[in-house]
Amino acid sequence: MKDPFLLYILLSALVGFLLPTSGAATDVLDWATKIAIFLLFLGYGARLSTAEAWAGLKHWRLHLTIFVCTFVVFPVIGLGLLHLPWYSPGLALGLAFLTLVPSTVQSSITFTSIAGGNIAGAIVSATTSNLLGVILTPLLVMALLPTTGAAPIGWGSFGAVMVQLLLPFILGQFSRPCTADFMTRNRKNLRWLDQGVICLVVYGAFGDLRHNGITATGTELLIMLALCLVILAFMLCFTRQLARTLGFGRSDEIAIVFCGTKKSLATGVPMATVLFAGQAVGLIVFPLMVFHTLQLIACTIIAQRYAATDSVTNRSQDNNS
Repeated sequence: MKDPFLLYILLSALVGFLLPTSGAATDVLDWATKIAIFLLFLGYGARLSTAEAWAGLKHWRLHLTIFVCTFVVFPVIGLGLLHLPWYSPGLALGLAFLTLVPSTVQSSITFTSIAGGNIAGAIVSATTSNLLGVILTPLLVMALLPTTGAAPIGWGSFGAVMVQLLLPFILGQFSRPCTADFMTRNRKNLRWLDQGVICLVVYGAFGDLRHNGITATGTELLIMLALCLVILAFMLCFTRQLARTLGFGRSDEIAIVFCGTKKSLATGVPMATVLFAGQAVGLIVFPLMVFHTLQLIACTIIAQRYAATDSVTNRSQDNNS
């Protein structure tokens, strides 16, 4: 599956690193980024149908399983990554942070659909993960990441996340009587706006990385890449086996695999910008960008295999009948 958004993200990172802002332009970019992130989550809130979310919450075992994978199993892995001595503190922080962010929405649903899985379950789980992640991710960061020796994340950072991310989301929900129709009619066009905001945040983060300098060596970056591959491979195998052990059917297994292994770049990057203000945000979000790329490649292959298996099964049943 082609993902032009990933290309835009990579280009934004490259331009930010090669052509960073300076002086007054940096201050303007900082304020523009804060406003853009506020508007991004305002749009998220205005687009999420409360009725759709409540309709799918009845399948609590599915959602609880995905929740545990996203906010329990992943963070346990991240806690272990903090104590590996093979890379710089910035990369250690980034690797741990990627395990704490919520699941993706769009790609989780898309891959579940391609594979023939429980689409309604994926929609509810992915959107709920993002909503809860606005609160849970900062709390997990506060609980786990100060042990790295970096600047600690305190309640001030948590409050900043609430103001910049949760508040606009709630305002978006309250605005739905006036904005729901507009959001529905312009869903495709608004997606370009969302992607533009994320690219702006990535540009600023990697411009900041250029100013602060890269504190990781080539060897450390290769180790980080290898660890991202290992984490992704483990979670893909773990979620599939967990779904089968708990007795879920094929469609639910697919939703668990694709929702329980994803980490959201679109939510994680703005969150990191708020949480790690004053630190090398570009280096911190770099592992998340790498993991995001790897998960898209791996899940494309897996979704196609699920779809092919389903097609073969259907043909076999037709022939037997």
